[in-house]
Amino acid sequence: MSRVYLDYNATTPIRAEVLEGMIEVSNEFGNPSSVHAEGRRARGIIERARLQISEAIGASSARVIFTSSATEACAMALRGRKLHGCNIEHDAVVSWVENCLKINGDGSVMVPSPEKSVLQFANSETGILQKLPKGLAVSDISQAFGKVPVAFDWMEIDVGIISAHKIGGPKGIGAIVIRDGVDLEPLLLGGGQEQGARAGTENVMGIAGFGIAARAAVKSVADGEWDRISEMRDFMESSIADSVSGDILFVGKGSNRLPNTSCIALDGWKSEIQVMNMDLKGFAVSAGSACSSGKVRSSRVLQAMGYKDEISKSAIRVSLGLETLKEDIKGFVSAWLSAKNFFETRVV
Repeated sequence: MSRVYLDYNATTPIRAEVLEGMIEVSNEFGNPSSVHAEGRRARGIIERARLQISEAIGASSARVIFTSSATEACAMALRGRKLHGCNIEHDAVVSWVENCLKINGDGSVMVPSPEKSVLQFANSETGILQKLPKGLAVSDISQAFGKVPVAFDWMEIDVGIISAHKIGGPKGIGAIVIRDGVDLEPLLLGGGQEQGARAGTENVMGIAGFGIAARAAVKSVADGEWDRISEMRDFMESSIADSVSGDILFVGKGSNRLPNTSCIALDGWKSEIQVMNMDLKGFAVSAGSACSSGKVRSSRVLQAMGYKDEISKSAIRVSLGLETLKEDIKGFVSAWLSAKNFFETRVV
């Protein structure tokens, strides 16, 4: 049985050009902090990637600091700052902030004091995009970067967080983007790498892959490739809606969303049962953020948006990628409807 992957918001396959580029630099074993030729070559790889990411995210007047992940970048940006946040944020953010910001039913978050607040650009479960206020302290941009246009300098936020594996790059490498004039306390102390902001010998291969992935990701946005994905997502939702006699909910459908994300909720059909059914039929979907998967609980994001418990326990996320084909979506719709009909006959 062939598999269809529809969980791109959790992670993405490595792009072919990224893998090729990482293999190409794999023999550059020098320590980037060394001053000899081997070290300088490794340093050059890192600085080339830093420039590629800076250009891709529109951060010409900002610093790009490499970390081991977006989670580490969140810790670096948020530790000890007591910023305001909202329960729709990723677990890596929620763990550090005071979750006091109010959210409207359409998924938009009210931010009365941007300079004291953190707000994600896009939600990984619903795909809902936020309108980031000027002067925002921190924004998790990792889910939006590479799917919609991002211009860090124009956003006028202090700190942005991005991750390589969300855009076709390798796992284990992230970055924090810091506006010029903003200083953060280092999370890791030691040798003074990354301009003194993050100690530890740099992951040269991972950083190289990140740079290539960032350049390719923004080209995909500029070339309009995500318009095709948006059309497939809308086709999927309309096909399901037309075939379901009952209350089917597509969370965030009336809001500005990522082009690839659909949060589907059918009251009474538990999320984990849907995910297992789809997996058995060859389709990889999720019940929310991958960092929360495996935990049988209501969606914290949907609860924050005001949905009743029955809905927050009955939602799945289907997230498409650039490799997704329309035949994949047709197959998923057929499989999902078949599983739903079987479930309903068992319930009756």
